Amino acid sequence: MADVALEHVSKHFAPGVAALDDLSLTVADGELVALVGPSGCGKTTTLRLIAGLEALTSGSIRINGKVVDALPPRRRDVALVFQRPTLYPHLSVADNLAFGVRMRQGNGLVRWLGHFFESAPGNAGPGEGEALGDRVRETAELLGLTDLLGRRPSQLSGGQQQRVALGRALVRRPAAFLLDEPLSNLDPALRHEMRRELHLLQRRLQATMIYVTHDQVEAMTLGD
Repeated sequence: MADVALEHVSKHFAPGVAALDDLSLTVADGELVALVGPSGCGKTTTLRLIAGLEALTSGSIRINGKVVDALPPRRRDVALVFQRPTLYPHLSVADNLAFGVRMRQGNGLVRWLGHFFESAPGNAGPGEGEALGDRVRETAELLGLTDLLGRRPSQLSGGQQQRVALGRALVRRPAAFLLDEPLSNLDPALRHEMRRELHLLQRRLQATMIYVTHDQVEAMTLGD
């Protein structure tokens, strides 16, 4: 995992329209920081700047001590989970969970195409494939997706789709997790359980997480 540091970061979308203004923030290695506030205060913009989906107006961002301002998103080793799930509709749940890892192994597209055409959903070869398969199964069990691994996103409820999106980030185990209200579409009972499981998982992995929420109870429950 890694620390994340924002140094005098500003983001202006138009003259006089500042989404962020001179924000400095350090998230220590293994820490979970919750950003809570009303819509439009800059929470999601902060995550998108860290992920590289938006360009800085000024300031600098470091991940694990390395300036990443000029790096594209794929080279920042962060996983961003959006409020609305973004899944590949033609892939099974198992392949959606494994997709990010497979794309990062060697020639990602070639390796993924090989996995996609050679066998049933979620299958992989020996060695790295077995380890990835174990990680997918562990994550599916944690998120209650074990019985859904062979399904496509269109066969899932909204809450199940969000759990798959969260699981895809967990399987990758990146340097930092960026979570943009990932539990907001779940029913209250499942949201409470997932909050507890996410807290335990973060502690077990000592994962660096930045968590955006409107829910003050969620922020106080999860955040360091």
